[in-house]
Amino acid sequence: MADETIGIIGAGIVGLAIGREIALRRPGTRVVVVDKEDEVARHQTGHNSGVVHAGIYYTPGSLKAELCTRGRLLLREYCADRRIAYDECGKLVVAVREDELGRLDDLERRARENGVPGLRRVDPAGIREIEPYAAGLAALHSPETAITDFPGVARAFAEDIAAAGGEVVLGFAVTAIHREPGRIRIVAGDRDVTVDQVIVCAGIHTDRVSRLAGDTAEPRIIPFRGEYMLVREEKADLVRGMIYPVPDPRYPFLGVHFTRRVTGVVEVGPNAVLATAREGYRRTSLSIPDLAGIAAWPGTWHMARQHWRTGIKEVRGSLSKKRYMAEAMRYVPEIGAADVVRAGAGVRAQALDRDGGLVDDFRIHRMGPVTAVRNAPSPAATSSLAIAEHVVDGVFGT
Repeated sequence: MADETIGIIGAGIVGLAIGREIALRRPGTRVVVVDKEDEVARHQTGHNSGVVHAGIYYTPGSLKAELCTRGRLLLREYCADRRIAYDECGKLVVAVREDELGRLDDLERRARENGVPGLRRVDPAGIREIEPYAAGLAALHSPETAITDFPGVARAFAEDIAAAGGEVVLGFAVTAIHREPGRIRIVAGDRDVTVDQVIVCAGIHTDRVSRLAGDTAEPRIIPFRGEYMLVREEKADLVRGMIYPVPDPRYPFLGVHFTRRVTGVVEVGPNAVLATAREGYRRTSLSIPDLAGIAAWPGTWHMARQHWRTGIKEVRGSLSKKRYMAEAMRYVPEIGAADVVRAGAGVRAQALDRDGGLVDDFRIHRMGPVTAVRNAPSPAATSSLAIAEHVVDGVFGT
């Protein structure tokens, strides 16, 4: 239908990418993106590390692997076209202990199966050639892993939507979604928008908003705060690009790492600490309703029984800058606690199944005229344009 209206809840990078894809692919369709905040990209998009992933980590054949590979190429082209900063400064994934070498082997096989461009394995001398101040036994080098300005990309997507005749409505906090004959009414207090179909991309609140539209309770979003340290200016030149640990396969988190930003600063982080509020960007943030929701979900307790030791370790690192940097110094020994200051934090919307399973792959639910993006963690920003293609294909057919 050329005169239909599509509503999108959530003005993060994924929601805006989907809105843009609809507006460009289906001229005449009215696209309305709504968000409770007063500007786009306020949450996960605006608090991530700015890394454009090349596909090293993801299970071959998964949606993550497929959409990251295509999304990176689309994003690189888009940034060039819109003159948004995009720097292929490269990444090292470094093994510093003998017991990590087997996991590095597994990671290399996975990365090669995913077609990561230019990937090569390097020895200690090769590590120092790429990152002169880094240490390690062996590493994988991904030269096309890049950094960009994801909030800037999101703003550009919003401009594209407006240029195509759509609109982004801010300050619109959804309180109800009513399915009515032949239409859906999205309500925010005394305001409403009537649409033919709705796509939920509400990030940290996506389970709650999806439930308003009749979706299931599972998976539940559990917030994890990721805290960053900023390397002091006099030591920032010790890191040229990105230096990552070999990730623990039990977790979807990649571990504390060094990342150069497009602004030139170098950050260390993030860690992963269970937050006590969905928008818990500070350690003092507390929401009793959010905390009650976390505690009421059976998966939380299953997760806690399995991973409590790791949780305690992360909390200790959060409280002590010295402990936090002790891990990071294994990779760049010359940057210690005295060389960093506490910086900002982000909150990861981690989807958790009822049995305590940490959902790793993208997860999308379709319920007639309602589509809910229920899990879109990293590399969702990298993959945003490809996720948009995938979702729109599902909504309208390829």
